[in-house]
Amino acid sequence: MSYVIALAGNPNCGKTTLFNELTGSKQHVGNWPGVTVDKKEGSYKKDKEISILDLPGTYSLSPYSAEEIIARDYIVHEKPDAVINIVDATSMERNLYLTLQIIETKIPMVVALNMMDEVEQRGDSINCEKLSKSLGVPVVPIVARSGKGLSQLMDVAASVVKGKTVNKPIDIFDKNINHAIEKVKALLSDEKANDEQDNDWKAIKIVEGDEIIHKTLTEAQKSDVEKIIKEAEKAADGDTEAKIADLRYQFIGKVVKQAVKKKNEGHVETKSDKLDKILTNRFLALPIFAIIMYLLFACTFSENFLFIPGLPSPGVWLAGLVETGWGALTDVLENVLVGAGASDWLIGLVIGGIMEGMGAVIGFLPLVLVLFLLLSFLEDSGYMARIAFVMDRIFRRFGLSGRSFIPLLMGFGCSVPALMASRTLENDKDRKITMMITPFMSCGAKLPIYAMFAATLFADQNKTLIVFSIYMLGLVVAILSSFLLNKFAFKGENSNFIMELPQYRLPTFKSVLIHAWEKVKGFAVKAGTIIFGSTILIWLLSNFNFSGMCDMEESFLASIGNAIKFIFVPLGFADWRASVGIVTGWIAKENIVATFGQLFAGINDETTIEAISAGEQVLPQISQVFTPVTAYAYMAFNLLCMPCFAAVGAIKREMGSLKWTLRTVGFQMLVAYIVALIINVVGSLIF
Repeated sequence: MSYVIALAGNPNCGKTTLFNELTGSKQHVGNWPGVTVDKKEGSYKKDKEISILDLPGTYSLSPYSAEEIIARDYIVHEKPDAVINIVDATSMERNLYLTLQIIETKIPMVVALNMMDEVEQRGDSINCEKLSKSLGVPVVPIVARSGKGLSQLMDVAASVVKGKTVNKPIDIFDKNINHAIEKVKALLSDEKANDEQDNDWKAIKIVEGDEIIHKTLTEAQKSDVEKIIKEAEKAADGDTEAKIADLRYQFIGKVVKQAVKKKNEGHVETKSDKLDKILTNRFLALPIFAIIMYLLFACTFSENFLFIPGLPSPGVWLAGLVETGWGALTDVLENVLVGAGASDWLIGLVIGGIMEGMGAVIGFLPLVLVLFLLLSFLEDSGYMARIAFVMDRIFRRFGLSGRSFIPLLMGFGCSVPALMASRTLENDKDRKITMMITPFMSCGAKLPIYAMFAATLFADQNKTLIVFSIYMLGLVVAILSSFLLNKFAFKGENSNFIMELPQYRLPTFKSVLIHAWEKVKGFAVKAGTIIFGSTILIWLLSNFNFSGMCDMEESFLASIGNAIKFIFVPLGFADWRASVGIVTGWIAKENIVATFGQLFAGINDETTIEAISAGEQVLPQISQVFTPVTAYAYMAFNLLCMPCFAAVGAIKREMGSLKWTLRTVGFQMLVAYIVALIINVVGSLIF
């Protein structure tokens, strides 16, 4: 018999780590119906009949954000067979508020008391039996990072499901609140469609002032409810919502006092506190962040890793291995086609079109993987949350809060989920500005473009510095753009920024690998679908015209490129092939590399990787079209211009307006053109 277990918990409680440990690779990611919030599902790796659903991290079941509404609606309406509530054992007072709210739904539940290793390191102890008795639900101590206690947790969850265990009622509220809840429940009981379990929870939420539940009432019920709440408010100092919250926290305080024994009372300076004195220091934070990011790119692109001449970085080394394998596969396939007597056009399509076009993209996959592995490590360690906190001081001067840095940071991976993340911003002004500037971040799809140019036109320079500067350019332009938009296009006050800083933790290799693979997978899927189709289309357009097969200079693609190249003359790249690359890049940014791989003779995956590893200028054809200055301008333009169609679609969904989508795209194209123009003009004068 199959059943569903939902994972619920606060942000940074270890919920995602637990999900990864329970499901391994047997998971898939989508979106919740109607909203752009990740929906993660997977099968328990020890029992495929058990489905695990990872609910969005939330502090409560109150309808204040999309995440809270999703978590609440799923638990209440979909009714999973059980809920595993992950509680951070180091911050029980905060975490147990959500626990109490889930208990109120009467859905069978198990509390997974996570990070017990850190509790023990502090010299503290938690009596799980007392905690379980107070809450009326099973409590299982675990360490999700190491997998300790997970088998016991799932055994208990299975027994709860099979036994259809109902959470024991706990006495939290006072007589006044309980009286109001019972009176509202009696009103709801008049409707046969409602069951008793739903009525209990709805009654609490109505007294609490839940607007969404209140809207579901009939006009007669609303009138009666208002009378009941007014009566309750007289004894609750005029605010039943605040009173209910206060009573919950009072109960939590009693529970924690009974179950937790602390070695040291009061605040004890932790390792995280000591690290924060340096990493979040007013003067040191940004320089340290810049150094860390530079080292990250050095691990990805440097041909002199650890300052050792000739020692390739992990990214470059892996890229060389992939290149060797892809080159061997290409040679074998070409020999097979020739041996089979295939026509010249078919050999050209398969070898010159598909294999070389795809190879130009796939050759960069290891670089993307290494970069995302390192970014995932920084994210899981808790460091990236500090950067958002630090950036708040800067962002606030330019009209945004530090909360906007989260979507921007996600933009280094992929613009689509980054744009989705803007939904968490409460202020409409902040949300729109953030969506307009998020595509300025260098997503993983843009990385192959930089690597290609760095390897060919900057072979004698510090290629790591070149790529690093492009990434930083996107961040600087985003900040300056937010200032201009805030000053001239939008009005409104800045929103407050409140953020929990998680403890610094050493991420597990498995967790980092899963997170990195989730990001790289999107790159690989596009390479196998969109880019595959694009390479075929590009080859056909570059080898045919209305008269049939022809020279590239007379092809359909050349005609298109020549028709639009005048637009880019002031930017320094008027060659029709460069123009075509920009257009195909709107389908997927990786397409630019695949396009160049076909349009420029001599450019393929082998020579590109060779250039990266050897630091030699082995692509003379590009050098005839681009100078280092115009190449940098070309990279900047593709960094800042309209993102891929998938990202534009995300902008349309999040903006909810075609007009604002067009405004956003127009703004991005204008910024890209101006910045590229400045680089070309100023760079040409200097160099």
